[in-house]
Amino acid sequence: MTLLKKVTLVILVIGYLLAGANHFRAPESYIRIIPPYIPLPKFMNLLAGIFEILFGFLLIFKRTRILAALGIILMLIAFLPVHIDMIIRAPFQLGELYVTPLIAWIRLVVLQPLLIGWAWWYTRNK
Repeated sequence: MTLLKKVTLVILVIGYLLAGANHFRAPESYIRIIPPYIPLPKFMNLLAGIFEILFGFLLIFKRTRILAALGIILMLIAFLPVHIDMIIRAPFQLGELYVTPLIAWIRLVVLQPLLIGWAWWYTRNK
């Protein structure tokens, strides 16, 4: 594995561990962006946090890295309705962040594909 891939792996692991923990530290922000048609928003938030922590942890080990990366990809795809709903509801205040339509669109068409591609990179062995 190249140095760049190792460094970005560490960043990805830390990012998912912190993001997952944040679902428990500040659940209100996440619950607030869950579309109303998704049942049990508090439970869904906890589930998302658990899976982010789990996948972040599984990324650490070579034996489970591909499984973790595929799990992250599926999780990010599952989050797409949240990002689409954010576009529909923008503008709105989310904690310290004022989510404009532009920010919501950037999250959907730039950030999500970038995160999916980043995780996909770790499904490649070479």
